[in-house]
Amino acid sequence: MKSKKQVRQYSIHSKIWSYLIIFSFCILIFLWLFQILFLSSYYEWRKTKEMKQLVNQIILSYQKLDNSDQFYQQLENISFENGVCIELMNQNILIPYSSSFGSLECLKDTHTQKYKDDFINSQQLIQKYTLINSQFQNKTLLYGIHLEDSLYAFVSASLVPIHSTVSILQSQFIYVTLIVLLLSLIVSYFISKLIAKPIKEITQSAQELSKGNYEANFTTTTDIIEIQKLTDTLNHASSELAKTNELRRDLMANVSHDLKTPLTMIKAYAEMVRDLTYKNKQKRESNLNTIIDETDRLNALVNDILSLSVMESKMLTLEIEEFDLTQFIDTIIKRYEIFSTTLEYQFIVNTQKPILVKADKQKLEQVIYNLINNAINYTGEDKKVYIQILEAKKEITVEITDTGKGIDQEEIPLIWDKYYRSQKNHQRNTVGTGLGLSIVKNILELHHFEYGVRSKKGKGTTFYFKIHK
Repeated sequence: MKSKKQVRQYSIHSKIWSYLIIFSFCILIFLWLFQILFLSSYYEWRKTKEMKQLVNQIILSYQKLDNSDQFYQQLENISFENGVCIELMNQNILIPYSSSFGSLECLKDTHTQKYKDDFINSQQLIQKYTLINSQFQNKTLLYGIHLEDSLYAFVSASLVPIHSTVSILQSQFIYVTLIVLLLSLIVSYFISKLIAKPIKEITQSAQELSKGNYEANFTTTTDIIEIQKLTDTLNHASSELAKTNELRRDLMANVSHDLKTPLTMIKAYAEMVRDLTYKNKQKRESNLNTIIDETDRLNALVNDILSLSVMESKMLTLEIEEFDLTQFIDTIIKRYEIFSTTLEYQFIVNTQKPILVKADKQKLEQVIYNLINNAINYTGEDKKVYIQILEAKKEITVEITDTGKGIDQEEIPLIWDKYYRSQKNHQRNTVGTGLGLSIVKNILELHHFEYGVRSKKGKGTTFYFKIHK
């Protein structure tokens, strides 16, 4: 078997720090590319776009203004506001007009005249030229415009100013880069430390929890919502693990007790039959009946543990059928007649008319049996158990009530746990195995039935569940 490639590990502090530094480098590289290297290209593209707009503006001005003086004034304004040189020509003769903007923008050498002549001879309406001004050796944009039959306009703009700007930006950016990198190192260090510190504290507490210290407390002073939620979740998990561990110990002790007691009695009575009462028929039968009763109790306990294990593994499937709930409960109550005749228990059923429901009949029988057994174990001195069926529009509620001492409110969420006993005082039940309520909970949840408990100290407890119509 090939071993997995070992991945190099880093602390969260160094990870955050390195990511922030890399991010700062990326921002600086981006700025260098677009503010220095590509600035000239961008400037030329932008200037070309502006020149196209100026060309259209000159054409519209010529078409709208009939007065030459007004048109010349408009050209002067366009030239001054946009930093361009505008010349008018009538064929090859220069009209006595040229914008007064700086000489760097105007092209008057013979080399440039060739481009102007070329445009006049091309009969094009608009034409763009990119050339070098031989007088100042600067890159220049030249647009030719055919205004009317023999009238032409030439608009030129130099690209020289951008080179000096780039030079200034380059020298400035060297200092900006150094300052930004220094600040990034400092700021990222403190940010990473600020984020990493509470996570380190949580990790240390989690390590204590993993060693079995369920009293480990997760605290943080950070204002980061996700870390606060993580802290709350881990505190809840720690509390639940502590409860689970405590219940596990109780479960082992209680199961051991319930297994040991019948086994001890079976062995004792078997030895008694073998050694003492085997000749006395009456005593022998009494001892053998005790062995059978304890064996039945032991068998019931094992069956309940197996049933609960299957339910909690989610491997159990339900067999849904329709049946009369009233008749179903009456049949179950009749099986408790021995408690009425021998122990004077009273089972008071409050229902008469047939009520049809859909459920797994066998599993629902387990639910009702366990709830009645629980009521028998905890009812008051009057030994009364009430069974009531309430029919509503959308659901049917089954209630089983005892008249016992009731349950403290803080203990109600815990009674569904396996072998939970108030004040940790485990006693053997009159009937049942101590796993009844946990089995009830799992069966009702498999059916998706709502269930719960209502209890008042000194006035008894009502267990209920609701069957959807």
